[in-house]
Amino acid sequence: MSHARQGLIHVYTGDGKGKTTAALGLALRAAGHGMRTYFCQFMKGQDYGELRAAAMLAEHLTVAQFGQPTFIHISEDGQHSTATAEDICLAQEGLAAARHAVLGGEYDIVVLDEINVALHFKLLTMQDVLRLLDDKPPQVELVLTGRRVPLEILARADYVTEMREVEHPYRRGIQARPGIEF
Repeated sequence: MSHARQGLIHVYTGDGKGKTTAALGLALRAAGHGMRTYFCQFMKGQDYGELRAAAMLAEHLTVAQFGQPTFIHISEDGQHSTATAEDICLAQEGLAAARHAVLGGEYDIVVLDEINVALHFKLLTMQDVLRLLDDKPPQVELVLTGRRVPLEILARADYVTEMREVEHPYRRGIQARPGIEF
């Protein structure tokens, strides 16, 4: 680790756009100070622009995806989802990789991108995620992103930022655009 300092826990949540982007902004700022970030993406297996950008910052930013290239959906009543055994296995692999990054001493910051959603879909257990938060070394900065953040995580966070959607072009039929939404 390049800097001895107190690492805190951040949460970026809410229904608005920008949670992953905020976490990437933090990683970019940290890279400017010679810090290393492990960016663990849960439930994402698609080709996002951040993967290409991360390759340009490979010395300071490692991005690993633990998801399929399809989206998981949940019913309106919240009782049924399209999550498969493979989705669960990938999320658990991601949590194991994140644990290694948190405890391994190689990274200053570890981002758990979309972990709140992975918890919502029951791909991970709250107990396992809270154990990771409890085991975090004092100098590691930990960032958790995603909608529907559980109260147990909010209670342990030092920073909580909520992105709120006020307007979104999707409501006018404008589809996601490369470099802007993905």
